[in-house]
Amino acid sequence: QICLSLVRLLFYLAHSPLGSIVLLDFQPRQFVMVDGNLKVTDMDDASTEELSCKEDNDCTLDFPTKSFPLKCSAVGKCEGINEKKNLFNAYRYFFTYLLPHSAPPALRPFLSDILNATGDLRYGINETLEAFEKVLHLYKSGLYLQKRPLHLKDYISLKGFRTVEGDYKCWPSYSHLGCLLSVHSAEEAAAICNSQSQCQSFILTQRRTWTGRPLASFQSSPTDLIPDANAVVYIKRSASSGERL
Repeated sequence: QICLSLVRLLFYLAHSPLGSIVLLDFQPRQFVMVDGNLKVTDMDDASTEELSCKEDNDCTLDFPTKSFPLKCSAVGKCEGINEKKNLFNAYRYFFTYLLPHSAPPALRPFLSDILNATGDLRYGINETLEAFEKVLHLYKSGLYLQKRPLHLKDYISLKGFRTVEGDYKCWPSYSHLGCLLSVHSAEEAAAICNSQSQCQSFILTQRRTWTGRPLASFQSSPTDLIPDANAVVYIKRSASSGERL
């Protein structure tokens, strides 16, 4: 969410009515999340000036660990230097820390492609935004889910109930107190639970993430059932033969 919001912001800056805008003091502390969207808190160090040049050798974009040769345009400006500076800063301050983690395994190759392409500046902001929007579509639609054996048949579902959160934890999790993950459906939640040897049950409620995906709470063992009209608890058949049910 943070990376996509940042890319949308940089897309706007690259195509603003004032021209391509570069953020000269590009640091994470200069941004804040407002209603799920990343905002720039300080525009004092923003500029529309692009580096003047006479030849291509005047257009090297230097960073502490990398340098990129750019073209000198016919009007004597380094082509796309503001856009590329913003994009590489997004890569080194945000993408490298956030993109490799927490995505479903099937989507990680797509995010790795974005990471590598922006790290080498092979993508401009247009291509980067297009790649992010493609991943978002796959994520929201569930198209990334590969055909696999159905796992939900291994579970008993009890509508109108939930269980007490236990001490079962996983990574990544929306809650540090338990194992809370976003899923496309109960079937995906069942597949996740089956892939974790300690998982014996999971709960789906009406809670949703920013993409509209439901949140599933995974449990290491069935606990006492609590009435909850907005929840459904799924318990492995192999774990449901005890006295609790």
